Amino acid sequence: MTWLVVGLGNPGDQYTATRHNIGQMVIDELAKRHSVKLSSHKSRTEIAAYKLGVGADAHSIILGKSKSYMNETGGPIKALAHFYSVEPNNVIALHDELDIPFAAIRTKIAGGDNGHNGLKSMTSAFGTAEYYRIRLGIGRPMGEQDPADFVLKAFSKVEQKELGEFISRSADAVESLVNNGLELTQQNFNS
Repeated sequence: MTWLVVGLGNPGDQYTATRHNIGQMVIDELAKRHSVKLSSHKSRTEIAAYKLGVGADAHSIILGKSKSYMNETGGPIKALAHFYSVEPNNVIALHDELDIPFAAIRTKIAGGDNGHNGLKSMTSAFGTAEYYRIRLGIGRPMGEQDPADFVLKAFSKVEQKELGEFISRSADAVESLVNNGLELTQQNFNS
């Protein structure tokens, strides 16, 4: 079985370390963990592939990062899914989530986009919301700061101390979802 695991975010060095790109940070962790390198694909994405597991039980994993901005990410991700013949219910989207605390993880399938432009774009491109989401908590800004500005800022010094462990646990959640299914992953990771 083939799974497409995509990290939502914006392209360009100025966005690499921002809260909005936490999903892409998890893709980088998975690539590092499995000793694969992301490279350009004709679908306007960067991809890497590897096997998770051994023998007949192994899953093919395609990691993907769109080279488009967040609000246009659906087209490249759909093109990548089409190229590898992956149905939406075998797509896992990793994305930042304002409405859960920093470093909290929530896994689910389907649902609304909660104002997230990357999810909105994916749902529009696929014509369905029936794909998995791993929601990565970034918390809400303190005081009057606009959430749109907050997501495009780097993590605070305090958050950066926990960021590596958060990214590693998020990568573990991806592998659990593929290997063990949604219910067990929710029990073990939904904090």
